[in-house]
Amino acid sequence: MKFYLGCLLRYTINTPSTLVFNIHVVNSNYQRISHEKLNLQPGVKFEEYIAPVSGNRYVRVNAPVGTLEVNYEATVELSDFSADPNTIPEVTIADLPMETLQYLYPSRYCQSDRLMGLVQSEFGELEPGYSRVSAICDWIYNKVTYISGSSNSETSAYDTAMQRTGVCRDFAHLGVAFCRALNIPARFVSAYAYGLNPPDFHACFEAYLGDRWYLFDATRLVPLNSIIRIGKGLDAADVAFATLFGSVQMAEMKLFVEPSQVEQLDKASTEAMAIAIS
Repeated sequence: MKFYLGCLLRYTINTPSTLVFNIHVVNSNYQRISHEKLNLQPGVKFEEYIAPVSGNRYVRVNAPVGTLEVNYEATVELSDFSADPNTIPEVTIADLPMETLQYLYPSRYCQSDRLMGLVQSEFGELEPGYSRVSAICDWIYNKVTYISGSSNSETSAYDTAMQRTGVCRDFAHLGVAFCRALNIPARFVSAYAYGLNPPDFHACFEAYLGDRWYLFDATRLVPLNSIIRIGKGLDAADVAFATLFGSVQMAEMKLFVEPSQVEQLDKASTEAMAIAIS
């Protein structure tokens, strides 16, 4: 499946400032970029950096006083790996790849250590495997109400578990924290997603099962095979789409994601299969 996507970000710069963006689509074996363009107005210079392990792509801009407009667009082809969920096991800590161990620990927004009691009571007796992570997503979807504006940049997974309201960022943090409390490596994913209304940056999560990372989205707002990954990290602090250093105000943000091929995106069918994108 191919998608044409992008974003427009416009800022008012009150003093000379530095802005770091993480809006570029990540390039991987399962997510191939065939076309990509970044345009800044005014035409200031920018620096690019690709993190060696995560593949996250960052752009740094030193902006003068005035208006800064950032336009990004890309055409991306997804070739997801799909598997029967019933065949995907959890992995013991003794057998986990060493690089996944960092995703077992509590982090700033995913305090899995504070959620141990709740997680054990709700999921501790369930059969280990893909189905248990699916049960986590079911719990979040059924127990947490999706309300725009109900959380802020300080809201953590523990807060969401107590308040039972949130947005995609909070749903993803809670999924990550619940998995880690069960010794399942999990990481936060930022993304573009076809079908969001209104269009916005999306958040979901991946859990390490079997021999790879599988994608999960407790919001159920879009099909799994319409999610195009931007970055991954311990939590949202690692993959903010914009980090601002200076006196800067956002004036406008627009996103678009369009299929570049005429194909049917079937939400039910993607829920019936396990989708891996890394």
